Amino acid sequence: MTDNATINADGFFGEYGGQYVPEQLIPILNELADTYNKFKDDEEFKREFEYYLAKYSGRPTPLYLCSNLTNNLGGAKIYLKREDLNHLGAHKVNNTLGQILLAKRMGKKKIVAETGAGQHGVATAATAALMGMECTIYMGAVDVERQKLNVFRMQMMGAKVISAESGQRTLKEAVDEALGAWIQDADDTFYLLGSAVGPHPYPTMVRDFQSVIGKEAREQCLEDEGRLPDYCIACVGGGSNAIGLFSEFVKDENVKLVGVEPAGRSLEPGGHAATLCLGEPGIMHGFNSYMLKDEKGEPAPVYSISAGLDYPSVGPEHSHLKDLGRAEYVHASDKEAVDAFFTLSQKEGIIPALESSHALAYAMKLAPTLPKDNIIIVNLSGRGDKDVAEIENLISKGDFCMP
Repeated sequence: MTDNATINADGFFGEYGGQYVPEQLIPILNELADTYNKFKDDEEFKREFEYYLAKYSGRPTPLYLCSNLTNNLGGAKIYLKREDLNHLGAHKVNNTLGQILLAKRMGKKKIVAETGAGQHGVATAATAALMGMECTIYMGAVDVERQKLNVFRMQMMGAKVISAESGQRTLKEAVDEALGAWIQDADDTFYLLGSAVGPHPYPTMVRDFQSVIGKEAREQCLEDEGRLPDYCIACVGGGSNAIGLFSEFVKDENVKLVGVEPAGRSLEPGGHAATLCLGEPGIMHGFNSYMLKDEKGEPAPVYSISAGLDYPSVGPEHSHLKDLGRAEYVHASDKEAVDAFFTLSQKEGIIPALESSHALAYAMKLAPTLPKDNIIIVNLSGRGDKDVAEIENLISKGDFCMP
């Protein structure tokens, strides 16, 4: 697993991270941290994890040169790290496989999780079925409506999907309810958190399980181009796919790391989820990180066309990388993401997830400004099948037009 010197024993990346949780959760989290530290370098655990990544999920995923898109835009070469080709269509399964193998070693019988766009929920449902565990997924009621296909996929694989009806009825509320359910039954239940957020040790575990993305991308770029990329670009909601890609390039100062957040409908409060661009440090869901706050200092209402990005905080390691100046965080609007969604579909025959389309949108603006020998890697964190019905609906209402 990844060895990163920026985290200390208490789970802090600089000033971000930690365990800001009810007292009864601290021994449960510490037991999880001890279990992870025990097995992360265990040869048998690593062999089993790598077996399922290869034989169940189908890794390695390719690094694909978008020749048509590159030629159309001019400037730098655009490569896609094809996480959309994982089993189930996204990067999420890398993490669910790792965590569920830990759950098995801890003797847990039940899995509880949250999901936004549904991809983590689908991956959790699948790996719980694989390991014969009972599975409950919490999902915001708004996301249940706009991601009906993924809800049915979870149910097909035996998971119980519970709609979170409080607050904005999106990802934050799903996390709230999943955490509550875990506290009620922590002896038998393992909380399988989907992004690089939450109290220690989750941000570290998720980064390490997702670091396979960066490891493969690094090797593949060296093989294809004989050198490292100039830019690594990924969308950021909670930040798991981005930190997975960035983790293997952090020490390479000539590789620029760029996270792309959702600017949504506008940069006015409630119109976006650009946490690192417009937020400030604060504590939510058991950890300290940048967050978007309302006038009372509480988590602010957020919005994105992408159900997987509308979260008012972000992984603590991203906050640390921002403060260090090691990574840059920018934003892309709904319209820019939808334009990128159609452009990749029409130029390369690849339908990207709306989450990934935010990263692609920024890469499409950046590439023409760079020399032709520059290399950009965009993490295509998921495929867009889940978003097609929503895009069709928005077009039929006149919100967007198909190019």
